[in-house]
Order: sequence, then C-alpha cells, then structure tokens
Amino acid sequence: MRIPISIKLISITAALLVGVTSVIAVVSSKYFETTSRQREENVNLDYAAARATEVENILNNLVDKTKSNAGQLYRMATEPGFSSSDFDMGFMRDKSFVSLEILKVDGSSFVSLRKVVKDDLIKDAYKAHPTWLAHVRAKQQFPLAAVARDGGHVEIQNATLIPQMPIFTIGIPLMKDASGRISHIAIADLDLGLIQKPFSEQKERSFFVVDDRGVLLAHSDEAKARSRLDMSQFEIVRNARDAKTPRGQRPVTDASGARVYSAYAKTSIGATVFSEIPEDIILEPAREVRRQAFFLGGMILSGAFFLIFLFSLTISSPLEKLVQLIELVSKGNFDVNASSQVKSVFKDEVGELAVAFDHMTEGLKERDKVKNLFSKFHGSSVTDDLMQGEVGLGGQKKDVVVFFSDIRGFTAFSEKRSPEEVVEMLNEYFGVMVKIINEHGGVVDKFIGDAIMAIWGAPKSTDNDAQQAVMACMRMREGLDALNVRRQERGQSPIMIGMGLHAGPAISGTIGSDERMEYTVIGNTVNTASRIEASTKAFGADLLVTDDVLAKVGDHFKVEYAGSAEVKGRSEAIKMYKVRGYKTESGEYFDITTAYSDYEAEGADKVKIKKEEDQAA
Repeated sequence: MRIPISIKLISITAALLVGVTSVIAVVSSKYFETTSRQREENVNLDYAAARATEVENILNNLVDKTKSNAGQLYRMATEPGFSSSDFDMGFMRDKSFVSLEILKVDGSSFVSLRKVVKDDLIKDAYKAHPTWLAHVRAKQQFPLAAVARDGGHVEIQNATLIPQMPIFTIGIPLMKDASGRISHIAIADLDLGLIQKPFSEQKERSFFVVDDRGVLLAHSDEAKARSRLDMSQFEIVRNARDAKTPRGQRPVTDASGARVYSAYAKTSIGATVFSEIPEDIILEPAREVRRQAFFLGGMILSGAFFLIFLFSLTISSPLEKLVQLIELVSKGNFDVNASSQVKSVFKDEVGELAVAFDHMTEGLKERDKVKNLFSKFHGSSVTDDLMQGEVGLGGQKKDVVVFFSDIRGFTAFSEKRSPEEVVEMLNEYFGVMVKIINEHGGVVDKFIGDAIMAIWGAPKSTDNDAQQAVMACMRMREGLDALNVRRQERGQSPIMIGMGLHAGPAISGTIGSDERMEYTVIGNTVNTASRIEASTKAFGADLLVTDDVLAKVGDHFKVEYAGSAEVKGRSEAIKMYKVRGYKTESGEYFDITTAYSDYEAEGADKVKIKKEEDQAA
C-alpha cells in the first residue's frame, strides 16, 4: 500500500508533538498537584486554627457572661432584698440567652436552686411553647456530673431538638465549698447562632464544630447543625479525639466516598473545629493546567499539521512529478526536462534530484541512441545480449539454422547502374527482407554485398527456430514478388534471388580483438549454408533446404526433392529440397510460389550436381 510522504510527515510529527505535549502536561500537572496539595494542607490547617480561635473566643465570652449572670441569679436566690436591676440589664436583655439555671450539688444529685426562662423569646423568636425547654432538658441528658467533677469542667452540648429552636447548652462550675469541691453549677441555654454565625458563609471549604462526644455544634450547612448530627463515627473526628496534639490534618474519605483533606484544631473548652476541602477542588487548578496544556498542544498540533502539510507539498509534489516523468522515460520518452518542471522552493535536495534526473535521461538518451544504432548493425536480440553482457568473448556452441540469400545477376546489374541506383535498390530490397527476418525471430548477422546472412537459434534459441526460418523464406518469396510489382510499375527490372537454409552446430559469439569485435557465428554449418544458397543457381530454384532442416520442421511444409550435389568443404553429397508451401491448421498444404520461384538453371562455382544414376550407384 502506497503511503504519501505528507501523511508520513504529519503522522511522525503528530506522534512527536502528542508525546512531548503529553509528557509536559502530565509532568507539569503532577508537579502542580503536589504543590497544590502542600499549599492547601497548610492553608487548611491555618483555617481550622483561625476558626478554632474564633470559636474559643466566642465560647469564653459566653462562659464569662454565664458566670456573671449566674452570680447575680445566685444572690437573688440567697440574699433577700437583692436588687435584680443588674441581672435584668445583663441577662434579660441579652437575646443570646434563652434560660439560666443554678443547681446545687448534693453528692451525686443536683437540686435546682433558681431557674429563669425567657418565655417571650421562646414564643416569639422560636415559635415554641415555653414548656418545650423542660422537654429539651429531659431529652438532652446534659452531663451535669462532668461539670462538677474534679474541680469543675465546662461542658457544651447541642440542645436543638426541633429545627425552629436551635439552641446549645453550656454547663460551668459556679461555686466551691470549704473543701474545694464544686457546690453549685450553672446551666445556660443559648442561641446556637452564636457559634453558627462564623460558619454561615458557603465556600469551597467547609467547616464544622463538634463537642467532646462528637455531636455537631456548628456546620457550614446550618441544617446539619440543627439536626444534632452525631459525627463521632466519622474518621477524621475519631482521629482528632484520639490525637494527642491540638492540631493536625490528614486526607480521609467522606460518607459519599469522595476524598477530602480535613484539618482539626481543638479549643480549651471542649469544642473541636474542623476544616475540610475536597481533593477535587485542590486538584482542579492542576487539572485545568493539564486541560489547557492539551488544548494548547492541540492548537499547536493543528498549526503544525497545516505547516507540515504545506511543507510536505514542497517535497511530495516534485516527487510525484518525477514519478510521472519516470513513467514517461520508462516508455522510451527521454525528451523530458525535469529541472524545468520540478521546482524546489527551498533549493534543497529535491532540486538536485531533478538535475540528476536530467543527467540520467541524457545518459539514457545516449544509451538508447547507441542501442538503436547497434541494433541496426546486429539486430535487437544480439544488441540486448551484448549490452547485458550475456554473450561471452570466444563464443558458445549452439544448434542454429543459417540462412544465406543472394541476388541473381547483381554484378551485371551494378555495372550498368550508378552507385546511387545500386544503393537505392539494395536498401529497398534489404528493407523488405530484413523486416521479414526480424518478424520471424531471425537475426541478420551481416550483409555481404548483395548477400544476406541470418541466423535462427543464436544468441537465443527457441523450440521452433527451424520452422520460423522456413516460414520467413516463404514470406520473403511473397515480399520479393510484391517488391518486383512496384519495381515494374516504376519501369525497373525485377529482382531474382536465391535462398539457402541449413541446420547444425556452430560457434556463436564475439570474435576479434579488444579494439575491434564482431558478433557472428562460425563453423561448417555456416559454410554449408552458403554452399546451399550457391546451389540454387545450379538447380534453378529460389529456395533450397537440407535434410537437417526438414528433420526439425517435420511435415509442416510442402517440399519437393530437388537433387543432391557435392559442394566445396563437404566430402559427401548433400540432398536438397525445394519448399513449395506450408501446412495450414486444417491440415492442408497451401502453396506459395511466384513467377520468381523457379528459373533456368546455370552453372555454379563450388557446386557439382550428381546425376541420378550416380546417386543410385
């Protein structure tokens, strides 16, 4: 499958850019993630500590107010005639307080000494019945013993039982007896909004406060604070309760399965503040960096695709043009100028390739010219083999069919004609005969004056060389007849020829020296073929073949015994045959004879016809 250069360039560049962009995006985002985690962990812990300080200040302030109001309420209960104006100014007008009660510690029991409830506040602000507070206290199970134990301890507890009445309870040690034990404690119910207010703003970071038991006191989501959610089983709350340090943080998994970073900070009065931020929010900037990196990488990649595509055209278009020119050259058209058709914008190797291509076509043009010229002297098959180096110096022994032809009366014809007329006649005659020889697979070895020497079976042989040679003689007989018609129409005398065929072994190859070589065939077979052609004059026939030829062609041709003759160079007489036609596909013989097939016999040098009685003897 052919893959264009532009596709290869784009693919390779895309792979490199995607790889580099991906590595940069991943590495930078990982680094940014690590930095973001570290920064957010520190910020988260600072937020928790700051909110814890804020909550502690609020609670300390409320504890102080509770002590002050409780002291006045105690004097009102124990000192007859004590003025309640200060108490009214402090407690009754402070909307933070819902109720205040003083309890006397009697061993393990607690006796209410005095209790004040803001009935109007409960009815107006919370839309509840004043008696509901008693129900809250009974349901709440506030740890009174913890407040009075071991010298006293401040206790805080969410007392919200109904959403519309969000309150929390503070228990503080109020007075001690002579032995230093807590004798009285104060219990105050206050508006939960006092603690909830710092956490009301909804942000990406969430805050919440729990008491010593893990019950929620305040939350960024106020609805959760009003539900008195027990957070003691949450991982971060357990960790904070078990931790020895007042501050800390760790990543945990929340109830929804999301990973969050949670920090805690404990207050001195039993409340613990938590700050949480989801990991997704921490990593979002890093992920945005990654997205932006891929986005920019995509933009760069798109631009690179376009630029590479344009650049690839400067390479692929000239190369495609060169491919087209190569196809033209392969078909024998060497008149192409690549330098004028293939333009290199950047004057690079493509332009040099076009110049080299022109040099190559010039060389091929010269080679083709040499080959054509060489073919005119030796034939295309000999030329191909010589150029391919397959014909070795010294020759090879091969079975060949050798052809000789000669024009009758050529010497007398030449004496009466100018050289130009003689050459013109020979060229016209040779043009007809050589074409027929080539069409039937023969190789013209040489011209000897008016004579033609041709070969079948060298330099390459086939199974039907002899049959092709005889058929070529038949066609030359027809070709001569047509040529003579044209000559007579021009007022010129007809031409008569003699042709001889003989088959046998011969040496085929190049002979000569390093400075001058010639391709030919030599051997007794060649000499015999020449004598057979000379015998046509003695037998008065335009074509004679030998037994060796007939042995190769079988019954494909209609032959007639002409006789036998002794020829120079042969000790035995040679039987010769006239060929009158050929066998068609239907099995019948088709005669090919002309007015020039037979003529009056005459003497021939180097040929002695044997008489029939001599042959019989």
